[in-house]
Amino acid sequence: MSTQNFKEFWKLGKAEFDTQFFDISKDGELLVKEGNYQYNLHELAKKYETSLEMAFPFIIEHRVETLINTFNFYIKKYKYRGKFYFHYPMKVNQNREFILPLITEGANLETASANELWIVKRLWEQHKFNSRIKVICNGPKTDEYLSLIKELRGQGLDIVPIIENHHEYESLKNYKGEVGIRVDLNFRTKSHWDHSVDRFGFTPDELFDLGKMRNLKILHYHVGSHIPHANDIIKALKEGLSIYKKLKKINPQLDTIDIGGGFNVNFEKKKMYSVQGVVQRIVSYLAKHTGDDGIAPPHIICEWGSHIMAPSQVTIFKVLYEKNINKGAAARKWYVIDGSFMNDLIDTWAIKQKWHVVPVNNLNSKKLERVWLCGSSCDSDDKYTGGSYVRLPKLEEGESQYVAFIDTGAYQDALGSQHCLLSAPANIVCQDGDIKIARAHETAEDVGKKFGW
Repeated sequence: MSTQNFKEFWKLGKAEFDTQFFDISKDGELLVKEGNYQYNLHELAKKYETSLEMAFPFIIEHRVETLINTFNFYIKKYKYRGKFYFHYPMKVNQNREFILPLITEGANLETASANELWIVKRLWEQHKFNSRIKVICNGPKTDEYLSLIKELRGQGLDIVPIIENHHEYESLKNYKGEVGIRVDLNFRTKSHWDHSVDRFGFTPDELFDLGKMRNLKILHYHVGSHIPHANDIIKALKEGLSIYKKLKKINPQLDTIDIGGGFNVNFEKKKMYSVQGVVQRIVSYLAKHTGDDGIAPPHIICEWGSHIMAPSQVTIFKVLYEKNINKGAAARKWYVIDGSFMNDLIDTWAIKQKWHVVPVNNLNSKKLERVWLCGSSCDSDDKYTGGSYVRLPKLEEGESQYVAFIDTGAYQDALGSQHCLLSAPANIVCQDGDIKIARAHETAEDVGKKFGW
């Protein structure tokens, strides 16, 4: 089988799978290509040791630029008179090496807590971004959060709190800056979202009962994460625009609709809707259904954080040993890794997330095992079966086998834990041909200090 055929087999080098920067060396090793630079993930895994996260800021920059350019292309095509703003939700990944490339490419920010806004304050005071950067503030507004919003507005930051409940409405009645408000749409989609609990936002009736609001600029909604069908994104937009039109008649200064997050990530590398297709439908619908009725086309905000961040990181483990499976399962072996799924890829356990799993070395091997993977904690839930099984190279005597989980840049770090007091993965940043250690391997002493020892 040729290298090209192996690339096809492992679904690498495909823009539709978000693996266009991945390749295979002639020796069957996993590569990431950044322009004229090339990173050999097998060599890096051996040098920096596993478990290991590899971050690629250039992928973040590429995805932000592509998203903004796509919206602007269709805005021009449909002669749409509103503007587009991408706001990155910081909860997706708050690490410095991920945030700064976003700002470089013109992303705005969205915070969900006072602590995230504290990071924005540091960036602002260190002059890491200019006054064109906009910040919107979601999440429950504690007194500390509200105080920091007002402080930063006083310093000239373009910051807009999103009102999510009556308590916040009363707290922000006298706020002198612009505000937004969140509506809980009467719309549900299949996603990682508990639809039995209407915790955030106002119902449409509650919204209209508030009447005219001071300096209202943004109507915000959010219907779920990893929305599987593009039609659901458009259906939510239709309901959101209907509410926007009614609200604007009461509040003429309203001029922006925030469609929230939820764009799916192609974790399993299957056929999925495209950014171009969805953006075209969003802009064309808004262009068609505004303007003629006296309602000016609203500016558009989206918060597709996972779409931007997930493909920018790879998590790599080494297989420690194998164990036979003797109960007639589809898989034949357990491969035990030198990390923990419960700690390092928490969504594997929390929401049964599937990932695209590929070998880091021996990608050209024709000797493949049907395996289940498990972590090195003592917990029986610390496992990844990937459905029926995962196909990985057969372990060879005297040779280490490394395994890569692709698309791990969203949420996994912030949600990670230290079950069994296992160390978190080290993290290296690969940029412009250089390697920087962002987080070194934790020693037992490092981890013990976190728990008071």
